[in-house]
Amino acid sequence: MLALIEYLRARLSRVVQCCLGLLALLVLLDALMVDKEHAHTWIEHLPGFWTVFGFVGCMLLIVLSKWFGHAGIMTREDYYDD
Repeated sequence: MLALIEYLRARLSRVVQCCLGLLALLVLLDALMVDKEHAHTWIEHLPGFWTVFGFVGCMLLIVLSKWFGHAGIMTREDYYDD
């Protein structure tokens, strides 16, 4: 597992390019294949809305959980040594 992480970290720009390409492919598939006839709101008719919505939701969840962790959940390493 460590070797995989080091391999991906050494090729970080390529990993980012692959992730952006996958996101673009998902938006394209959503635009072409998902039936939007029964959408409930106008924004659901936009191509790739749910793909972008899911991506932004995941990123927001990651950022907020990191902020929340640094705001008070995480303690210093020598907490129990006192």
